[in-house]
Amino acid sequence: MPLPLYLLALAVFAMGTSEFMLAGLVPDIADSLGVSAGTAGTLTSAFAIGMCAGAPLMAGLIRDRPGRTSLAVFVLVFAAAHVAGALTTDFALLFATRIVAALANAGFLAVALTTASALVAPERKGRALAVLLAGTTVATIAGVPGGTVLGALFGWRAAFWAVAALCLPALAGIVTGVPRRPVQGEGADGRALRPELARLRSPRLVLVMLLGALVNAGTFCGFTFLALIVADERWVPVVLVLFGAGSFAGVAVAGRLSDRRPALVVAVGGPPLLIGWPVLALLADQRAVLLVLVFVLGALSFALGSTLIARVLYEAAGAPRMAGSYATAALNLGAVAGPLIGAAALGGGTAGPFWASGALVATALVVALPFRAAIAGEASTAAR
Repeated sequence: MPLPLYLLALAVFAMGTSEFMLAGLVPDIADSLGVSAGTAGTLTSAFAIGMCAGAPLMAGLIRDRPGRTSLAVFVLVFAAAHVAGALTTDFALLFATRIVAALANAGFLAVALTTASALVAPERKGRALAVLLAGTTVATIAGVPGGTVLGALFGWRAAFWAVAALCLPALAGIVTGVPRRPVQGEGADGRALRPELARLRSPRLVLVMLLGALVNAGTFCGFTFLALIVADERWVPVVLVLFGAGSFAGVAVAGRLSDRRPALVVAVGGPPLLIGWPVLALLADQRAVLLVLVFVLGALSFALGSTLIARVLYEAAGAPRMAGSYATAALNLGAVAGPLIGAAALGGGTAGPFWASGALVATALVVALPFRAAIAGEASTAAR
């Protein structure tokens, strides 16, 4: 894989740390700002709302701009939003900073995904996506627990300051290592946006976007509220590390299979993921079971999620600039719905979000069953 891919993954690590770290900071933020845990959990949804809306918007606005310049600006705005979030004492303003940070993250990821696809051979998009998502999974292993520890020792604001600081080396890597020229798709007209938007009329593209959103909703529904089911708060960082380690393993394995055997990943990983979330809801009070399950659920969630998002890139191959934004929107549509569904499910107790996660995965598998050929990429002109 080309070196610029790993430099982009470094920035994704900083942004992924921000997106996921709230899973360990929700109780602290709720106490500090005088809101409920469910309300504090919606900060994850605020971030995802910005990602969903921002991905196609930003990709469309900067489609003719140099890739490196756009990426650098997005990182700077992202860092500034975290500085503002660290300084505020008002929940509404903190909510707004999360949306701004998400818009920057969405623009960055949309450009980064398109850039990554252009840096590798057409049949290696899944591998390129795996490298980028490795930045996110490493964030769940190191960045998120680190943010949780910082929050426990110095308050949740320290975690926001740390994310802003992480942006600086990421920015340096982008400026020095990413090509300046815009990414040009084969036969693409730099100013023609309408044909790329027309790709959204493809039923296959819409299907894989929906499936990716459902699986990711299940992931965020459970992950956002993991800290609430850990009886001893000292084990929260350990639980988050295990979930992150599992997600890294899942992306690594799926990255090697998603280009050629995507249906196999869904068929093998889907049923255990469906069963795993309800089992976690029932047995979370047993520490050994909890530790094993969070690793397995992290692996399965990200293996399926990354595979389905890779299929989005394949099915959107006719939209070289907007493909990354479609993948980003699908990834984060689930991240909007997941925490909201989880917050609503808290009315049934702290196990509620994990039952809801199982229901979301079940829905995805039921929807996917009649469309196995589309998931496998069979007879897809765009993919070829």
